[in-house]
Amino acid sequence: MKGDKIILGLISGSFLVVGAVILSLMAFTPNEKPVVYLVGDSTMSDKRISSYPETGWGMPFPYYLNDEIEVENHARNGRSTRTFIEEGRWDTIKETLKAGDFVLVQFGHNDEVPTKTRYTPPEQFQQFLRQYIAETREHGAHPILLTPITRRQFDENGQVKETHEQYSALMREVAESENVPMIDMDRKSQAMLTEIGEEKSTLLFLQLEPGQNPNYPEGVTDNTHFSETGARMMAELVLEGLKELDHELATYIVEPEEE
Repeated sequence: MKGDKIILGLISGSFLVVGAVILSLMAFTPNEKPVVYLVGDSTMSDKRISSYPETGWGMPFPYYLNDEIEVENHARNGRSTRTFIEEGRWDTIKETLKAGDFVLVQFGHNDEVPTKTRYTPPEQFQQFLRQYIAETREHGAHPILLTPITRRQFDENGQVKETHEQYSALMREVAESENVPMIDMDRKSQAMLTEIGEEKSTLLFLQLEPGQNPNYPEGVTDNTHFSETGARMMAELVLEGLKELDHELATYIVEPEEE
């Protein structure tokens, strides 16, 4: 009997040791899935319920990718290339950024307005873009630039006006000089809005009549930020751009499930 107890004790102890080793391995095994980090402003960011139906294109974006990859949306309203770094948001991403991850960088809306505190002069705008690119590559991750999405402004001929001409051009220069993939969302969104037309394109933006939504009792006319429909269509333009680039990230794209 005493021998049996000793054997049982050894077996129990072995199970405890094996269990502890397994738990230890689980605790320290890194997440092997690649992560897509979204870095940008309000056109990309997640929104509070109190802002509904305003929707950033980064919100529906994960639903177009399979479960072999994860998406973290770090975009925030009102940020520029400069303030995103100054606030430590880029440092937070770098803490977990690893080889094989993807970083999508889209700024310009706030950088380009001299009257805003977030204003970033052209030379600095390009310097900060190069910083995002270089530090992403230092981690073995893949940077992708996206020019800012056009604002909904039409001319008398029904063509969408240039609303980011200078800063989109600055980003194109950086993409070329740094040999980094770029999706020209400015031109893509201009073409899409022109095709849809001035009247119907209101459905893509935050346009509400007074009393139509409790979050906007006085109504709202916003030609910069998107409705749910608009956010999905902008996300689909991003996917289209990834496919056109034949980018590695495009291999994770799937069609969203029907509800």
